[in-house]
Amino acid sequence: MFPKPVARLYPNTLEFETLPMVKPTGFREYDARWLFGSELNLMGVQALGMGLGTLLGEMGVKKEVVTGHDFRSYSTSIKQALILGMMSAGVKVHDIGLALSPMAYFAQFELDVPAVAMVTASHNDNGWTGVKMGANRPVTFGPDEMGRLRDIVLSGAYQYAGGGEYIYVDDFPKRYLADLTNRPKIKRKLRVVAACGNGTAGAFAPQMLEAIGCEVIPLDTNLDHSFPRYNPNPEDMEMLHAMAHAVKEHGADVGLGFDGDGDRCGVVDNNGDEIFADKIGVMLARDLAKIYPNAQFVVDVKSTGLFANDPVLQSLGVKTDYWKTGHSYIKRRVSELNALAGFEKSGHFFFNTPIGRGYDDGLLTALHVCDMLDRNHGKSLSDLYADLPKTWGSPTMSPHCADEVKYQVVERVTAHIHAMFANHEQLLGQAITSVVTVNGVRVTCSDGTWGLVRASSNKPELVVVVESPASEAQMKAMFHVLDGILRQGGEVGAYNQTV
Repeated sequence: MFPKPVARLYPNTLEFETLPMVKPTGFREYDARWLFGSELNLMGVQALGMGLGTLLGEMGVKKEVVTGHDFRSYSTSIKQALILGMMSAGVKVHDIGLALSPMAYFAQFELDVPAVAMVTASHNDNGWTGVKMGANRPVTFGPDEMGRLRDIVLSGAYQYAGGGEYIYVDDFPKRYLADLTNRPKIKRKLRVVAACGNGTAGAFAPQMLEAIGCEVIPLDTNLDHSFPRYNPNPEDMEMLHAMAHAVKEHGADVGLGFDGDGDRCGVVDNNGDEIFADKIGVMLARDLAKIYPNAQFVVDVKSTGLFANDPVLQSLGVKTDYWKTGHSYIKRRVSELNALAGFEKSGHFFFNTPIGRGYDDGLLTALHVCDMLDRNHGKSLSDLYADLPKTWGSPTMSPHCADEVKYQVVERVTAHIHAMFANHEQLLGQAITSVVTVNGVRVTCSDGTWGLVRASSNKPELVVVVESPASEAQMKAMFHVLDGILRQGGEVGAYNQTV
């Protein structure tokens, strides 16, 4: 009988080699993330695989899973331990090798396999690992499935079964890239900086862009799991600044940056200006809505208010649904509403039928950005950006807050904002016009200035975003108000960046 996992063990001990370690907080809302070695060991990964196989049986899903791994020094060993656990629970495993997350999602369709378990910590710092899982393509697990998986693993309630099988799928990336590039080349000659932060996308993104007719300037595309320059995170200003420098140095038309597992894309325009992904989403929505009138879109609560009040989108009959932040939530909502696309401020974009399969794919996002530029041949990306109504918005700011207390902190802030709203108190000297609590709390003033506080789903952090269509001063004022409320309890640490 496989041992029941424990929450804490110490490396270089007998117990570390003979017991599974799984820290409970690693089971997040829609995927799993741990610091490898201090929160999870290889026996713990094996327990996770056994738990996943058991959960598939409970769900009535055929026990067949696609798996792959990102480029980190320990990802192969973690994937092998996961495979061993899944096979112990009777799972037939299709291993596609080194892969991007969207490559694994594509494999569910291409290989006709119901479930996926992709070993990746995405853009997290070196030392982190995790697994993105799903059993109903293109949707991935949400809180219900992750909660049940946690309970199975931590209680050791595994269902052992025979019939486990392993299949290695040789050279699968060629099939994925062929699917993306089996289309006409773009007519406009685009010079594109492809930035990969030395992450996994460096093996695939440049050749995909070249295949559709772009002139590619590679930036940090050699694979190096130490991430020597910066983490491959296109929402991080350090990566965006590096992209901006390369665009200006090479006179490029656009900079496209990909995160560690290739499911996100960040964009820098031809002037070297970093454009937050939600504004790119508005531009793509404008472009796509001309082809597909009355389109439905889904965006996350961190995203700009322009999705709701942009005159061009309104004139095209666009409907937009603001929903919970998180790739699993937006993916599921896009599927439920049969939306044309979904956009997250973090750079997860979800293109649905007939322009995608509904999952987040940074390389497909890059294709849609290039197609938008191709269709607007007389305009640069900076021209398209300048056409948007002006707003002042912050990056996604992430003050440290322990996993054990972050949700309680958000509840306290939500209660504070609700009390202000109920008592008709003013914020920034104005009336509060709306309080949205679908995911954390998003508060909006009468001039359209808004701020959001929510708990990060995959790190010990909070998430703070502010925006104003009135002025930069109002945007900063909203930040200081929210920060003051956050710090009343003493649980919140330093920010990664501020306005």
